[in-house]
Amino acid sequence: MKRLMVALLLTATPAFAEGEGAPFFSLHNAEFVVTVAFVVFVGLVIYLGVPRLMGRMLDTRATLIRNELEEARLLREEAKALLASYDKKMKDVAEQSARIIAGAKEEAQAAATQAQVDLQASIARRLAAAGDQIDQAVKTAERAIRDQAITVSIAVAGEVLARQMTAAGAKASIDAAIAEVAAKLH
Repeated sequence: MKRLMVALLLTATPAFAEGEGAPFFSLHNAEFVVTVAFVVFVGLVIYLGVPRLMGRMLDTRATLIRNELEEARLLREEAKALLASYDKKMKDVAEQSARIIAGAKEEAQAAATQAQVDLQASIARRLAAAGDQIDQAVKTAERAIRDQAITVSIAVAGEVLARQMTAAGAKASIDAAIAEVAAKLH
């Protein structure tokens, strides 16, 4: 097939044309030779099915693009769902951290109340000598309770976050929780 096409193209070239003055329907007329070559080329393209082949190629490309767009849409929906899930988990962790902090405050208040009762009994027995020691004991007990509450809150929040979050999200959430606990207890 290629040999036939090459032979047709070589026989219908403008090199055989003499130029002006030759009759139109002659191989010596350049315009006729170009017209015949163009008609043969168009006929050959149609005969070989190039338009059909190009149509199939374009359909294949359109299908590929359509599939890629659908895949991108599915990935976007999946990412949205995953983001919503992580947002919900972050809210749950924040609520749980707030409950832990509230519990720690209650424990601290109970411990402070107990320490106050103990301090009043000690003051009654050693009124003159124990004044300075009682103040120091109260401060130490409150500091120890705060430190224990912070330690417990951090440990629980760390376990929850470690189970539910990625490394980057866990780090950011822990830093925020520590800052919040420190701000509320001081």
